[in-house]
Amino acid sequence: MKRFGLAALAAVAFAGIATAQDAVIHAGYLLATPGDGYLRKQTIIVEDGRIVSVEAGYKPGPKGVPVINLRDAYVLPGLIDSHVHITSESGPGERIRAFEETTVDQAFDGAGYAHKTLLAGFTTVQDVGGSNDSVFGLRDAIAKGLVPGPRMRAAGQAVSVTGGHGDINGYAPDVMALFTGTNICNGADDCRRAVRQQVKEGADVIKITATGGVMSNTKAGLEQQFTDDELEAIVETAHSMGRQVTAHAHGKGGIESALRAGIDSIEHGTYLDDETIALFKEHNATLVPTVLAGATVSGWVDEAWFPEASRQKAAIVGPLMQDMLRRAHEGGVNVAFGTDTGVSKHGDNAQEFALMVGAGFTPEEAIRAATVIASEHVEMDADIGTIEPGKYADIIAVTADPLKDITELEDVDFVMKGGVVYKKED
Repeated sequence: MKRFGLAALAAVAFAGIATAQDAVIHAGYLLATPGDGYLRKQTIIVEDGRIVSVEAGYKPGPKGVPVINLRDAYVLPGLIDSHVHITSESGPGERIRAFEETTVDQAFDGAGYAHKTLLAGFTTVQDVGGSNDSVFGLRDAIAKGLVPGPRMRAAGQAVSVTGGHGDINGYAPDVMALFTGTNICNGADDCRRAVRQQVKEGADVIKITATGGVMSNTKAGLEQQFTDDELEAIVETAHSMGRQVTAHAHGKGGIESALRAGIDSIEHGTYLDDETIALFKEHNATLVPTVLAGATVSGWVDEAWFPEASRQKAAIVGPLMQDMLRRAHEGGVNVAFGTDTGVSKHGDNAQEFALMVGAGFTPEEAIRAATVIASEHVEMDADIGTIEPGKYADIIAVTADPLKDITELEDVDFVMKGGVVYKKED
């Protein structure tokens, strides 16, 4: 089904098109640019979904424009999750759902998950794996205001090799043959073809699976799966078509091969070491750590629904990820907040913050990773990531100081996206 049809169907579930309203916000504590500390007693003027001014003191604003009283609150930019799978959620029965659900079903599921994500304070996400029709259709419906959810940059299907993480694995051969997509490639020329196909179908960013992964039902390990010439062809082709490339990568060799090929970012990064960290810095690449995913799969190693091949990998990888992030942080790697939500539950994205603090980040550094740095990573920093004139009015608030207790962000009290208030608790 065409993406327009998916967007129209999803819109039936929600009444009306979201419209931005002009507003005056009185912010008691404003973390306008995370990393720079709080401003006290500020007035934010919002017009047509964007911020037009931020001024000291509590000002009345234009005549007739309503005032939102956040004088006792801690106000900060809308959060950004750089790694989600918005149209799915792992759990019992997921392997059979892959055959029972249509892309329309997935789009409707995604609409519900997107709403949860928005209410959790995440006003922007990057989706890095899902069917093209459902993910791109949902992205477009949200952009039109038909469905409440975070603005999205989306990869669609991950480009992968035959039998790799990202291909279909663990079913009968004739079944797998039916479900093998155009995203699967072998050899440099074929991988160029796969990248171009993803761009043609609507990908904002190219996601590849540079190494094996935990969630694929195959005993193919966690190391490099693309050859070096395939990686170089993917990066060259994507960049020539104006797309960044991000790589799922766990094993050291796979991470380093991707970095040497010019990859823009690495998802997970489990086995990085000092040599890997030096390559991150040499190539100005970003790490999206997804420690929450590691914590989540660690809890599934005794679950019967979780395939045996995945249980074995989860038992190894899960416990390593927080220490990986500690090494990356100490080594000065550029880190953008990302959770792999869809492995963990949608709406629980902010649990990653406490894991980052446990890895040595200060609360403000963790928030900066989910705002300033993540906005640069998803190439939207001209529009989001800070609260300043000209940017979208993506604003959240909590009633207690998240710089003292980062878990405050696990239950936000106010959410505005693009000037529309989606959540306001008294």
